[in-house]
Amino acid sequence: MEQKKFEAILILLVPQIVSIIAEKHGCDELAAARSFYESTLYSLLEKEETKLWHLSAAALFDLYDEEIRTGYITFPEEA
Repeated sequence: MEQKKFEAILILLVPQIVSIIAEKHGCDELAAARSFYESTLYSLLEKEETKLWHLSAAALFDLYDEEIRTGYITFPEEA
């Protein structure tokens, strides 16, 4: 995938995930963004070759939430 297209997907996807984190974890969006950007999931999401970008914001939130709760990420088979 072209780098610009990949970056455009992230620009659309990340705010959706941050919004879900803020809502589900009862925090403001700045704290949610900080937590997400510091996560292992985000570091993997920003690598195009992981193909995590094709998952929905809700599915990515579930992976993030699992990482926060357990310290691990169980990737879906399609990832």
